[in-house]
Amino acid sequence: MFLSPSEIAQFKLDGFVIVENLLTPGEVAQLSRIARGDKQLADSAYGRKDAGGAVITLSVRNELVDDAYSAIARSSRIVERMAAFLDDEVYHYHHKLILKEPRVGGAWEWHQDYGYWYNNACLSPDMGSCLIAIDAATPANGCLQVLRGSHHLGRIDHGKTGDQTGADLERVEIARQRHELVHVELAPGSAVLFHANLLHRSDQNHSDNPRWALICCYNTRHNDPFKPGRHPNYSPLEIWDDNQLQKAMNEHEQRLQTQSRLG
Repeated sequence: MFLSPSEIAQFKLDGFVIVENLLTPGEVAQLSRIARGDKQLADSAYGRKDAGGAVITLSVRNELVDDAYSAIARSSRIVERMAAFLDDEVYHYHHKLILKEPRVGGAWEWHQDYGYWYNNACLSPDMGSCLIAIDAATPANGCLQVLRGSHHLGRIDHGKTGDQTGADLERVEIARQRHELVHVELAPGSAVLFHANLLHRSDQNHSDNPRWALICCYNTRHNDPFKPGRHPNYSPLEIWDDNQLQKAMNEHEQRLQTQSRLG
């Protein structure tokens, strides 16, 4: 994978980079079929209330297993970028699916991921995430919002907001005055990679369209947690090429089709 110096510079300056068509149209269509037909995913999903009481649904996985989501988390398209952005080898910290349903999908309050990963014994914010749009992400259905360059502010104190962990709103208000608010609109298959200290949020979904997304989270080798926490400590990540990714997605979809036929 060729990664331009300008892409690395943009990540360091803005705290995020948008990558169009990270997954091909065929791959994201297959991912959508898999996720929506995955009974195990549905059974493991749970809700988190936002400050207004609306519920956003998610499913978090700490382990890499033999499925499409883990295959994407291993993909060289993401892992090599994240390693370049964070200046070190990265490993899989966890991944999660966000299932923001039409008309009822809740908001994510303003936060930094490091606002709570700090409490998992990660000494530095040298961490990042890649959000891949399964459905089109727009302001109407609650796309990600970020404050450009806000990762330079350092970690902000966080506390409870609904069932979520949110950033100190006084500081967020000042940050909003000093940093550009960007609505990260994404076509299906496009992605945004962002720094763990970047302030971000999303609105409730008031539209008739779902907004599902896969978020793959990474930590750097040098930032291995100094004690066991909620998410894994360092272990080498086997990086997969496009052929391995496609094979895993095909096998996952075939398993779901077989399960469906067997009832």
